[in-house]
Amino acid sequence: MTTATAAPVAHDVPRARFTDLLAAEWLKTWSLRSTPWLYALGALAVVAFNAGTAYDHYKYWYQYDKGSQEFFVTHRLALVDAFTDNSALVMVLALAAIGAVSVTGEYGTGLVRTTFTAVPARRSVMAAKVLVLAAVTTVFGVLVAAASFASTRAILSGRGASVPLGDPGVLQVLAASALLAPVAALAGLALGTVVRHTGASVVACVVVLLLLPMVLSDRRHLTAVLRHTLPFSAWDRLTGGALPQPPPELFPWSEAGAWTVYALWAPVAAAVAVCAVHRRDQ
Repeated sequence: MTTATAAPVAHDVPRARFTDLLAAEWLKTWSLRSTPWLYALGALAVVAFNAGTAYDHYKYWYQYDKGSQEFFVTHRLALVDAFTDNSALVMVLALAAIGAVSVTGEYGTGLVRTTFTAVPARRSVMAAKVLVLAAVTTVFGVLVAAASFASTRAILSGRGASVPLGDPGVLQVLAASALLAPVAALAGLALGTVVRHTGASVVACVVVLLLLPMVLSDRRHLTAVLRHTLPFSAWDRLTGGALPQPPPELFPWSEAGAWTVYALWAPVAAAVAVCAVHRRDQ
């Protein structure tokens, strides 16, 4: 007497389309109430730093002598107020933290296991996260840069010291400041994917993106070259180069080189995030 063995029934599970992964990452981005608040507080802090600096110049304008007032106008220092160093530091810190938390939060809650079980194609999942993060932070950067320029221009126009949008260098300052947001966010995402711990990832972001540009001296060739490879230094070069008389440098570098740093950091950070999540276990 023979016993028939039932053949296993094959169930064809449709593979998730990349558009579905993008939609899922979009929902995960805004599912937490803290995410909109982080973006809103970051934007408010950046615009407030710039508007506060412009208002300080507006308030004490008549305490400057005639030569200082003319120097401010002829050298278009309103561009410096449009996006100050302090506001750039805040943007880098805020966006890098958002990028890092977007992945470390999933590791911390265990959501990443559910995601990779449902979609074993880890690289596709991370690629979708990269694209959503890049798109959101680019829009964020454009809006914040535009709001900062508009607010500082409105303030300084009361003293006849504002700079019109069509003046040379204005669009370069706005573009460099806006694109600093996605570059910092993608760098934070890459560090978060490698480190996988929220606190340690944020510390790593601070060290790599903020402390290194300050520690590396521009008085020696090697350290100056290393400093020039960092996104904050690239932003500083692009915004300073838009002024009529850029600050002197011992080892000058071109604006094309600064744009190249921007162009390389984003895809390299994305590649690190995709490769790290594919090769390492959960």
